[in-house]
Amino acid sequence: MNAPISFPMCQQCNRGNLVPLSDFSSHGASVLYKAWVCTSPDCGFNIKIKNGDIIFNEVVHSGSRPVHQSAVPPRRGPA
Repeated sequence: MNAPISFPMCQQCNRGNLVPLSDFSSHGASVLYKAWVCTSPDCGFNIKIKNGDIIFNEVVHSGSRPVHQSAVPPRRGPA
């Protein structure tokens, strides 16, 4: 039987847990555990590695982004 996964308690709010997040480098390589983020929405504590530096409490944005129109104008048929 596998033991349940447990994550460390957030030391800032003592309500949420810190969960690991992974990402990809600019060259497409997988970067495991690039960030740890508190699961409590009211807390927002996070710690990240960015360009080799350790960053604390950078503003967290939702994953949704506004849809931008293409910079290339649509093609028109023969005039």
